[in-house]
Amino acid sequence: MGTIYELFGVEPLINASGTKTSFGGSLMAPEAVEAAAEAALYSVDIAELQAAASRLIARVTGAEAGYVSSGAAAGLTLAAAACMTGSDPAKIDRLPDTAGMRDEIVMLRGQRNAYDHALRAAGARITDVGLNDRYVSAGVRGVDPWEIDAAITDRTAAVAFVGGHEELITLECVVETAHARGVPVIVDAAAQLPPVENLTRFIRQGADLVVFSGGKALRGPQATGILCGRADLIQAVALHHLDWDTDTRLWEMPVEFRPPKPTGLPHHGIGRGFKVSKENLVALLVALRRFATGAVTAEQAEKAPLADAIAVFAKGLPGLLVSTVPKRGYPTVQLKLRSVEEAIALYRHLFYGRPRVAADSSRIDEGVVQLNTVSMRPGDELKVIEALKGWRG
Repeated sequence: MGTIYELFGVEPLINASGTKTSFGGSLMAPEAVEAAAEAALYSVDIAELQAAASRLIARVTGAEAGYVSSGAAAGLTLAAAACMTGSDPAKIDRLPDTAGMRDEIVMLRGQRNAYDHALRAAGARITDVGLNDRYVSAGVRGVDPWEIDAAITDRTAAVAFVGGHEELITLECVVETAHARGVPVIVDAAAQLPPVENLTRFIRQGADLVVFSGGKALRGPQATGILCGRADLIQAVALHHLDWDTDTRLWEMPVEFRPPKPTGLPHHGIGRGFKVSKENLVALLVALRRFATGAVTAEQAEKAPLADAIAVFAKGLPGLLVSTVPKRGYPTVQLKLRSVEEAIALYRHLFYGRPRVAADSSRIDEGVVQLNTVSMRPGDELKVIEALKGWRG
């Protein structure tokens, strides 16, 4: 039986790459799919739904408030915008023009990556601190607090930190240094789930805004993300994001998003193009509640037989050194080949073969092809094995 994709001439594939956006992220949890289908049948006030989301996100993360964005990258843009403008409607209307505003975001040079563009999209400018000595084998030092302190000026809107990469300096140290100068800290934790404990970890460590992806391990819709943090910054996020083409005589803003001293509403903020549908909002909330209550532990255990079956078969193929390792708790089969060229050939063999399998290419330049089970379903291991059968090395 064909799939809905084949109706449009597109062939589905087995996602053994992990939760990459280019392959649609993770498979949505069945409960989230059902929730989206039901939500599609009704109309709702989106601001009220976001307010309900704020309450749930606050409860599971330990933050003061929360918000649902259209992906983690959109969340970073909204976080940067909120830190630059606060709840000032005039400043919100002006972005990405930041003349006269605090528009600099301090980052550790060793954490710079392509997703910085999400911060710059709001009009922010990145200020680097530290050196890349460890990554180029030129030295052993990371980043000292004085370097962050020295980079903070009266134009600094925030310090940005990439969660899970604390080899340069700890998040607690960054927070202490930034807060001493009255500057908030944004944490990019897009791919830092699981473990479940990370939902609360970065807030406990003092972060002011934390961004998670909704379409990875949470198994919500791909085009969703979560912001959690200080109530005043989440209020600013909402002002940047929601549709304010409304007659305020007829409608009241949810108390969760109402600034303490409201001076008026912006027209449309820089986040207006990042709208989140009611279906995605509800599906993400169901997925978040499911994840927070421990569903991920059972999922990880269910993947072990899939990885075992693939590994047993792969050990009989020529030119492969086979091992199984956990990646964020999900068993992943590693296929070590004799050269990078052979690894590329195997990747292409799987991707363009039948059945089609998208492998994890993150270690391809080490001659390693990985088969991650996080986005695989029972039975997919048989398709991966079928795809491997034609490999001759």
